[in-house]
Amino acid sequence: MSRLPDSDAPVVQRAIEQVLKKSSGQVAPRKAVDLVLLSGMSQIDEGLAKERSIFLELRGSEQARALRHVFFAERGAASRGGEFPAPQRQLRTALVVGGGNMGAAIAYALAVGGLNVTILETDSGASRRAKSNSDRIIKQGKSRGILTQGEAQALTAPINHRVGYDCLDAVDIAIEAVFEDMAVKKAVFASLAAALPDPTILATNTSYLDINELALEVQSPERFLGLHFLSPAHIMKLLEIVRGDKTSPETLGVAYALAKTLRKVPVLSGVCDGFIGNRILARYRQAADLLLLEGATPYQIDEAMRSFGMVMEPYEAQDMSGLDIAYANRQRQKLRKSNDVRYVPIAHRLVEDYKRLGRKTEACWYNYEGINPTQSSVVLSLLDQVSHEANIERRTFNSPEIQERLLEAMIGEARSILGEGIAERPEDIDLVMIHGYGFPRWRGGLLDYAERQGR
Repeated sequence: MSRLPDSDAPVVQRAIEQVLKKSSGQVAPRKAVDLVLLSGMSQIDEGLAKERSIFLELRGSEQARALRHVFFAERGAASRGGEFPAPQRQLRTALVVGGGNMGAAIAYALAVGGLNVTILETDSGASRRAKSNSDRIIKQGKSRGILTQGEAQALTAPINHRVGYDCLDAVDIAIEAVFEDMAVKKAVFASLAAALPDPTILATNTSYLDINELALEVQSPERFLGLHFLSPAHIMKLLEIVRGDKTSPETLGVAYALAKTLRKVPVLSGVCDGFIGNRILARYRQAADLLLLEGATPYQIDEAMRSFGMVMEPYEAQDMSGLDIAYANRQRQKLRKSNDVRYVPIAHRLVEDYKRLGRKTEACWYNYEGINPTQSSVVLSLLDQVSHEANIERRTFNSPEIQERLLEAMIGEARSILGEGIAERPEDIDLVMIHGYGFPRWRGGLLDYAERQGR
């Protein structure tokens, strides 16, 4: 940095640190930083020769090959919409049932995509909260520099709020985003089917539930499908398009058109518990919980997967989303769990015995009393207790052992999903894991990584 004024050196150093932190594990950004620094300390001919040499080195690297795989997989996913009939008209209007965090985020994404959106709630109090959620997302977009003042103001007009199903205006698509409960969702679709004309596309945002069972509430079930947005829906790029037994090709064509409008990465999924992404996530968490029982701590597991490149570590991610959501799903799965999965009661005990629900209660797997999460003595003590009750002698694990166990669990589940036809192509699973669940893009996706590792 000899050609830089001394006053600029701290600025450059901060920029370097930001790049390296954001691109942890990746080779090319580190090399790019080195070349930028070299440009201030060498003649142009020397710099260009070095740049060419590094380019050729990187072009043949494993990371470059993995990134090319993802590049073409993304374009292949988008082009799949051409396999289905194009919509006869452009989508212009949408109804979102439920204005909680997820529903408000879906509505925001639809509005940004140019649709006029109505958020429906069942009472005035819930409707006021829904409006507050919508306003908060718009305000966050403005404060983070994503939206200008004018864009923020323009987004308030297309998002309307109403109470009840009486005299609903016709819309092109209605998306349900209420609590993850089969009875609640069935009631919503019974009401929507009665209130909206037959051509209206009806979609559920369920994360786990059987959409074929939900479709029984809908006259003309060929217009019904799952649209699984990941949270936060206005930021996450993945959109799982879930095809029910009776979903028509025309309805799938509308779903792909919507994904294009929203600039999402669309992946077609069949029906199973959790579809593609959450089914793999469930196996990932089950394997992590077994490691807890055998002697690992959540902090060791998170660090091991972070060093592998995962953006969403098992336990800090649960704290972000709230353990009450995972708890409800665990309770549902306890009634129908398979015999090959051992139920580990640690999360159950954290919720029921200690009321530790995540960041919302400032405590769960981690403590959140300050700016940064810290390890919890309550959790560590509970791990010892549960292992003792299960007659398991705790042992130590290193990061490679943890990574091996968790990756093997995910890869095995992914291959089952592919074999069952839930996902049609390996690259579909790669995209789901990259864009929805934090698998490192530079490793090529879960199954691409497995193939290159000879697994």
